[in-house]
Amino acid sequence: METLLDVQDIHTFIGQYHILQGVTVSVPKGSITALLGRNGAGKTTTLKSILGLTPPTSGRIVFDQREIQGMRSFDIAALGIGFVPEHRAIFRDLTVGENLKIAERKKGEYERKQEFIFSLFPDLKRLIGLSGTNLSGGQQQMLAIARALIAENKLILIDEPSEGLAPVLIEQLMAAIRQLSAESTIVLVEQNFLVASQLAEYYVIIEEGQSVQAGKMADLVKDQATIHHYLGAA
Repeated sequence: METLLDVQDIHTFIGQYHILQGVTVSVPKGSITALLGRNGAGKTTTLKSILGLTPPTSGRIVFDQREIQGMRSFDIAALGIGFVPEHRAIFRDLTVGENLKIAERKKGEYERKQEFIFSLFPDLKRLIGLSGTNLSGGQQQMLAIARALIAENKLILIDEPSEGLAPVLIEQLMAAIRQLSAESTIVLVEQNFLVASQLAEYYVIIEEGQSVQAGKMADLVKDQATIHHYLGAA
């Protein structure tokens, strides 16, 4: 299977703190790959390192057959990588429509993508004129993901999509992410193992800044000892 993203032994410092101490992640094209681990393990820093927001000091990152470590963040994004950060990061004073429009990299992208986005998130069409302040947590999360779909992204990095959402909204979001995976490759950080296990085909476990295990999610689901040891889940 063709690899779209290949992260090899990256080390990342934030200030004086050595956060990532050897993370390796291989992401097959067209897949959903979950980064798993306890809080503080380094999952979000891995996403930010891929994007150059917290640049790695060593290691290698290859996206779509091109080395991207050392590039500026906006140049990396322009290659076709979308990012949905934790805590949604929408523009709360702008309407749903304005949030989507402002995500364009090229004129006309929003118009071309409207049908696809509203098929994934029908609520957003109904709420198009409402400001971000008036959206529920689930609606804000849907908008945050939709913003990453405006530009032509081959890879979408999504950080903790289910955090703080009610079960019914999590189900809606999972359905949208599954549908989205037919269009883009997805790397997902997800603390809820049940959600991650139902979405992802592949996984990487990160523990104390190091990738310690990787493989097919179907195999991990059967390995209760590993789940308990690294994730604390029963």
